[in-house]
Parts: sequence; C-alpha cells; structure tokens
Amino acid sequence: MEIRVRFAPSPTGYLHVGGLRTALYNYLFAKKNNGKMILRIEDTDRTRLVANAQENLIDALKWAGIDYDEGPDSPGNYGPYVQSERLEIYKKYALELVDKGKAYYAFDTTVEIDAMRKASSETFGAKYNRYAMRNSFTLGEIETQKLLDSNSDYVIRLFVPFNEEVIFADRIRGEVRVSTNDIDDQVLLKSDGFPTYHLANVVDDHLMKISHVIRGEEWLPSTPKHVLLYQYFSWQVPEFAHLPLLLNKDKSKLSKRQGSVAVEDFRDKGYLRDAFVNFIALLGWNPFADREIYNINELIEFFNLDKVNKGGAVFDTQKLDWMNQQYLKSANADDFITEISDIIYKKFGKVFSDDYLKKIFNLFKERITFVSQIPEIAEYMFTDIKEYDLDYMKKRWLDDSESLMLQLIEKYNTIDSFTHDDISNITKDFANHNGKKLGDIIHPIRLMITGIASGASMFHTMEILGKNNCIDRMKLFLNSKPYSNNG
Repeated sequence: MEIRVRFAPSPTGYLHVGGLRTALYNYLFAKKNNGKMILRIEDTDRTRLVANAQENLIDALKWAGIDYDEGPDSPGNYGPYVQSERLEIYKKYALELVDKGKAYYAFDTTVEIDAMRKASSETFGAKYNRYAMRNSFTLGEIETQKLLDSNSDYVIRLFVPFNEEVIFADRIRGEVRVSTNDIDDQVLLKSDGFPTYHLANVVDDHLMKISHVIRGEEWLPSTPKHVLLYQYFSWQVPEFAHLPLLLNKDKSKLSKRQGSVAVEDFRDKGYLRDAFVNFIALLGWNPFADREIYNINELIEFFNLDKVNKGGAVFDTQKLDWMNQQYLKSANADDFITEISDIIYKKFGKVFSDDYLKKIFNLFKERITFVSQIPEIAEYMFTDIKEYDLDYMKKRWLDDSESLMLQLIEKYNTIDSFTHDDISNITKDFANHNGKKLGDIIHPIRLMITGIASGASMFHTMEILGKNNCIDRMKLFLNSKPYSNNG
C-alpha cells in the first residue's frame, strides 16, 4: 500500500504553529515511509475566508521546507486540490447517501431548529431531533419531492442510528469507542451547495487515496461521524492519528491572546528555519530523552507516529530561543551576509565589506539569539565611541592606567602583525613586565576601544577592528580624558 497523507488547512488567515506541527508530522511520516504528501485547501466555510490566506499558507510551508508532492500549485492525478472547485463531486456523493437511506433532506428553517432544540433539550441535548421535525426525516417521499420541485432551501443530513457503537483505532490514542446516541445528524451539504467539512474531507480523502489521516485532536470528536460515512460508502477507513494540543506554559490552549502563534511572526522575528522546524518537531515527540538538536534528515529517520505523546505539548519560547542560539553557533556566516549588510546599513547608513561582516558574525554568534541583534550588541564595531560606561570606568580605570596605556600604545605601534595571538602575547608580556594582573590591563583597553563593560573576546575584537583603529580609539580616550572627573 502506498503511504499518502495530507495537510488540509482552511484559508482563514495565517498558518498557526499548531498547523505547522501537523503539516510537519505528515511530511516526516510520508518521507519516512517513501510516501506522498498532499496539500489540500479546505475553503468550504465561505464566511471565514481571508484574502491571500492560501498564498500565505503556501509561503509559510515552503519557508519551513515542507515540500508537498501534490497541491494547488503542484498538480497530481487527484485534483482539483481546492475544495471549492469540487462542489459537484460532493453533491454527487451526498445524493448517493440519500438514495441509500443513509442521509436525508431537511427543509427546516433556523427558527424551527432553534425551537426544536429548546423543546427537546432534556432528551436530545443540543442534538438535532429528526423525529421532532416536520420538514425533514419524517417527510414522505412525495412531500419531499414537492419541496424539491418548488426549489425550497434544504440541507442534507447524515442519518445516525440509535444504540450502536462506532469503533476505530487511533495510532496515538489506541481504540476509541463512541455510542451513536452521542452523534448528531450532521449537516453534510449546506443550502448554498457547499459541503461541510465532514462530507468533503471523507470524500476527498477517499478519492485522493489518503492512507493515514494525521491531524489535531480537536477533530477527534468528529471522527465517529467520518467513520460512519466510510462505512455507508463501503470505503476502507484510513488509519487515524490525532495529535495532542499545543499549550501555553500555564497549560491553557495556545492562542494568540498570550503571544504570537503565526508561523510568519516567528519567521519575521528572525528565527532560523532549521531551528524552528527542529523545535516544532519536538512538540509532543522526541526519539531520545537526552537530545534536542536534529537536522531534517534525522527527524525523518527517527520519526515514529506511535511514539507521539497523548498529552498536550507546552510551547516554550525560552526553549525556542535557546535552540535558535544553538543553530546560530554552528551557522555559516556566508548564509547571513546579505541580511547583516542590510540591517547594518539601515542602522548606521554605512556599507562594510563581506569579509568584515563575516568576522563580526563569527565573533558574536555565540552571544546572540537573532541576527538582528548584531547592530546593538556590536555597535562599537560599526561606529565611533560616543560615550563611555562611567560605572565601569570608576571601577576599572586605576590611578596608573593612563601611564600604562600610553606605554602600551607604543608597544602596539612596534608590531606589524596585529592578530589575536600577537595582541595577546604583547599584552600579557606588558602586564607581567609591569607587575600587573592581566585584568588591570584588559579592562582599560576594553573601556577605551568599546566604551562598555563587556563584550566578545577583546583580542579578537581588536584584530577585526585593526591596529590603526584600535590605537586611534585609545588615543582619543586619553586625549579627551573622560576619567579626569573619575571620583
């Protein structure tokens, strides 16, 4: 059997991170089993459509590296892949169910349905009571035909028998049993000719030969209806796997009320694709308890649908930040030159060489979470020092610092090679010769060259800035004497 899975979002806005997790698990499962992944756009709820949402969904998936095999922009043999382009197909199968006695026409008005629910709430709850309605299931064949001939509005509802049990297996949750007494006579075809999700997704999954339905657990309560439909059509039921919810730290359901949930927001903030996908993949599954970092090929290799957790997974942005940092530490500077160049020019109005920017990225990449932080954390690498940390100065600028720094400048002037090792050797020798701790020398250097109390390796910083730049900064500091009032 060929493995075929699908990701079927509705174009109602951005791609939610929960949707990306669903898409990713489908993708990993398909790749692991040499199968195919299909993208299907479920746009039957016309009241919730958002302009350009389909394009945005596709862009987000492609940014995440989820390359589906078939979809609206990658036609296969089972299209169309947009449900609004398949209306005649759904109507055909809805009518087939009516002919089989497994569905029925309902001509009720909204007022009649509300009155029915109120009158039968004690016995039927919120369910549709087909026996209490005079314009649906209880209509005779002739009456029904008259209403159809008069073009009366109608829906087609699923017929659900009483006192039976629907049983299906879920790869994550095991065997699930539901009494048909708890299943509503679901609307399958609406009065506008559009199907509901329940009919459309079953018909499409069958016709598109979907072997495994991997989706969020919010669809678990609807699955018994879907199983009934498969049985009514005499179709093979696919394997189901309902993924756990994503949760906030307080264990409430993840929602935009408590922070970003759109994939595009995380992309725009500067999270690296590979880090973000790695993080999303581990929301509810991890093949090894003592490991967190996996590339996409490893995720595919190790993925096991049966090992996905039942309980909700906490979306921890602190862990995501940590993971982004890990990926930045091992990143290649070449991949970020254009981005760094753009943000530096936007901040300082200056253009720097690619070689210079690469050196700065490699120097600071272990100190940042996002590339966009470079202009702030490394500001002194791009512009002259305009002010100095006074608290740092009071603590680290000693009575003999001026004399020592003047001597050190002369030492630096004598060397032609200004590499990290050269600077380190001459500075350490100078400290030893003067009976000073290395810190008594390095802290004044850092103050003069960067203006701040902490930063990247001082000797590496000096190598990148260059000898002339470093000496000029040291002289500027000594000439301006900001320490003269250092009480």
